[in-house]
Amino acid sequence: MADVPSGLKYTKEHEWARVEGNRVTVGITQHAVDALGDIILVSVDVKLGATLTAGKVFGVVESTKSVSDLFSPIGGTVVAINEALKDAPEKVNESPYGDGWMVVIETAGTSSDLDGLMDAAAYGAFLGTL
Repeated sequence: MADVPSGLKYTKEHEWARVEGNRVTVGITQHAVDALGDIILVSVDVKLGATLTAGKVFGVVESTKSVSDLFSPIGGTVVAINEALKDAPEKVNESPYGDGWMVVIETAGTSSDLDGLMDAAAYGAFLGTL
């Protein structure tokens, strides 16, 4: 089974969310990376200051196998974009939970969106059903 770090939240679309106060760092899971293969392009289609809605597309990841949409796991304001991925999309393959992060979203206090996300145990069980 793919690596599922504890302490993160997960979506059924295979995004992860690291919650640190009112900021949430977002990327794609090891399972998604394994399914996609070699990632050749990461395109974040929002700008700093943009407002994202949970479940809405904020970009795409292109691999040698396919193109997949990136879905925001939480609503809020984009406060950081991993610009390094433009020139080095392979960082997602090498470190999906580290240097391969995509955006940081700032929420207005506590977000009910987080309640709809899975913890590591639930995501691992979800992967077992695929």
